[in-house]
Amino acid sequence: MAGFATHGGVVAVDFRGHGRSAGRSSVGRDETLDLDAAVRWARSAGYSPIAAVGFSMGGAVALRHAAIGTDRPDAVIAVSAPSRWYIRETAPMRRLHWLLESPAGPGVGRLLGIRLGEPWDLLPQSPVEAMADIAAPTLLVHGTHDIYFGSAHAVTLQRASRGTAELWIEPGMGHGETATSPSLVGRIAAWCVEQIDPGSPLRVGQPAASGGQPVGTSSTVPQPAR
Repeated sequence: MAGFATHGGVVAVDFRGHGRSAGRSSVGRDETLDLDAAVRWARSAGYSPIAAVGFSMGGAVALRHAAIGTDRPDAVIAVSAPSRWYIRETAPMRRLHWLLESPAGPGVGRLLGIRLGEPWDLLPQSPVEAMADIAAPTLLVHGTHDIYFGSAHAVTLQRASRGTAELWIEPGMGHGETATSPSLVGRIAAWCVEQIDPGSPLRVGQPAASGGQPVGTSSTVPQPAR
């Protein structure tokens, strides 16, 4: 967050069931409403234009929100986002699904700082299904060393966008915000400025003055989507 704040105003979001936010996590389904509220609040506070940046589950939420939200961002960036639900192709994701599907899951989740809600009754639209409905400039970032889901997910998302989304495959990068280097944060911020406010004097390495261009961020505890 501090890295993005050198390029613009930042609104950091704890989704429902995470951190200090109330409620219970729906693991990517209802969190689009949380991001909708955050973008709406940012605009009411005078921030414009707005880019939504999401990591891991937050990346899936950011993409789905950009397609179906009421208050959609002017640009969207998804880092380490899954393309679909119920991914079991890696050991970390199999462990995560045990947590989500086991009767002991809610108790274990609380120990990890995550308050889980009820399992889904109906399958929500997946990130890959949302891609064709996103009108805002879109950036997909994925590392080659992601142990949760591989970079093929980002390639699938980019193809589903009909070629409109920009794709960065980062060599040696792991998963989510913990694997996002300061230099990558700077590149993402520069991409945001070029896409939504190309006339701005704000560039990488320059601090934002009061009222500078905001970067709205959608961030979670590292928690891949179900």
